[in-house]
Amino acid sequence: MIQHTTSLEPAGRPTPRLDTDRREVQVLNMDSDPYQLASKASDQLIDIYDGRIPSTFVVLGSGWDVAIEHMGTTVEEFSADTLIGAIGSTVPGHSSSIRLIDTEDGHILVARGRVHLYEGHDPSQVVHVLRAAIGSGPKNVILTNAAGSTDPERGPGTPVLIADHLNLTGLSPMWGTIPPDGAAARFVDMTEAYSQRLLNVAREADATLTEGVYAGFHGPEFETPAEITMAKTIGATLVGMSTVLETIAARHCGAEVLGLSLVTNFAAGMSGPLAHSDVVETAARSGQIVGPLLADIARRVNRAADSN
Repeated sequence: MIQHTTSLEPAGRPTPRLDTDRREVQVLNMDSDPYQLASKASDQLIDIYDGRIPSTFVVLGSGWDVAIEHMGTTVEEFSADTLIGAIGSTVPGHSSSIRLIDTEDGHILVARGRVHLYEGHDPSQVVHVLRAAIGSGPKNVILTNAAGSTDPERGPGTPVLIADHLNLTGLSPMWGTIPPDGAAARFVDMTEAYSQRLLNVAREADATLTEGVYAGFHGPEFETPAEITMAKTIGATLVGMSTVLETIAARHCGAEVLGLSLVTNFAAGMSGPLAHSDVVETAARSGQIVGPLLADIARRVNRAADSN
């Protein structure tokens, strides 16, 4: 049965939480060990699962939310910002709920939206829900986003697999606190930031999918034409304001990552002025096509995980 809730209290099961109000949780989030916070949030998620451990965690960026209606049956839904240490998104087009979905290929955990650096958050806050999710069971992560294209052959409405990225934010979620024993290493190899195995699974769903290199900027301003020229020169075919920190954190926590961008506009200098409202509109329109594709990919990734 679908449970639509506004807190982390599924029917009949109280959820452990810090005995604090929201403001105190925010102070804790800013001042405490991010790995300990993620571990506590993981425990909350495990309690919610009640034995239904998901193998895959999906983050839905702008345009991808339609996918959630094609994945399977929702068994739990709750507000992300009621997780210990978590905060909600303030960006139009991003929900702040999390769903546990039952599919014929196992369970999938889905975050409907994300928080961003440009909302005023530090890197550990940006990746907090992802770290909590990985700690609760999933070892496959699918990250989706809306992106600008630097390639005139790949225009609005085109889904693109992310083969690699350029972190142009100047920041890292690994900065600062040394991970506790057993949580993660101090350093992480990013040679295969995006899993070749998962890329192959995605191509099984749609052999026509092409690959690109995603450049993650800090935002929230759109890039200048000169910055786009720079990004193209160093190899970027996609540009956006998310994903790269989450990928770093996921790899640091030992998960495999699949990245998918939905092109919503040509990058600065390639067409007319850019507006976020246009991005949201294009993403919503294109989502009707890419949503079912993502749902298929997510089920295939989950099936491959359960067969290992």
